[in-house]
Amino acid sequence: MDIYRLGNLQLSLFLLILIGLYLRKKNIVDEPGKRCLTDVCVYVIIPCNIIKSCLMPFEGNIFLTCGRILGAGAVLQVLFMILNHFLFNRYPDTRKKVLQYGTLVSNSGFLGYPVAEGVYGDLGLFYASVFLIPLRLVMWSVGTGYFMARQESRKEVLKKVLTHPCLIAVYIGIVLILTQWRPPAFLDMTIRYIGGCNAAITMFIVGTILADVPLLTIFNRDSILYSILRLILLPGLAWGVSAALELDPVATGIAVLMTGMPAGATTAIFAARYGSDAPFATKLTVLSTLLSMFTILFWCMVLPEP
Repeated sequence: MDIYRLGNLQLSLFLLILIGLYLRKKNIVDEPGKRCLTDVCVYVIIPCNIIKSCLMPFEGNIFLTCGRILGAGAVLQVLFMILNHFLFNRYPDTRKKVLQYGTLVSNSGFLGYPVAEGVYGDLGLFYASVFLIPLRLVMWSVGTGYFMARQESRKEVLKKVLTHPCLIAVYIGIVLILTQWRPPAFLDMTIRYIGGCNAAITMFIVGTILADVPLLTIFNRDSILYSILRLILLPGLAWGVSAALELDPVATGIAVLMTGMPAGATTAIFAARYGSDAPFATKLTVLSTLLSMFTILFWCMVLPEP
């Protein structure tokens, strides 16, 4: 891939993160404001961005590729659950839960979409939304089960997953692809304008998360080892699964990059809510996010050309 274009993409995302950090440090975006930004992103901006990615011509084999991408996502989630059974047994229970959840659930829902779109365009964005379906399923079932004494029922999990705004956007996108129907110009423009905010707002949110943690406190043995696992080893595993399923270069790139995203903000949120080690979870999130600015560039350089 073009190193100049990739470098510009990463620098642009990093600058957006710095702006978000500044807004939080100056309290222009306070804690309620951060939650508001997150909700707007999840319920409006990202869904519009997914729908926007489907407003383009697709070749006939798109659904065969999507099936393989969905299979790759499911296989990887199963492998991550297996790893969680034995990787972190030496840790105290409050940290073990954090590490297990952070291994299973990445920040691909926020940081991943701008990267997928920036590297592979609208096709990459659509593939990413399909690849993340299994992640959303295990996030609300197995993932939350690591923290909670009582796991949610299948009915509750299915309701949360099937009605998630991003998945509703995927359903709409599939209909658009199947029918090749295009919305009226005013609606098309509205969707594109809202979807175009995705990279900026999601990176602002990442910046507000970084602003709440003193950077000198994030470097410790456990957070560094976790970052190596999250950003290097797991994406390597994703590449192997992609090769076994014979995914094309774009689908392979999406599987690797989405798997190589840092720990998600929900890692710290759930840790705080359910009495686990919230400061440790926050450090994992911040360090892996900072290091991902370099590892994402590395993976983009070594992945096959589309």
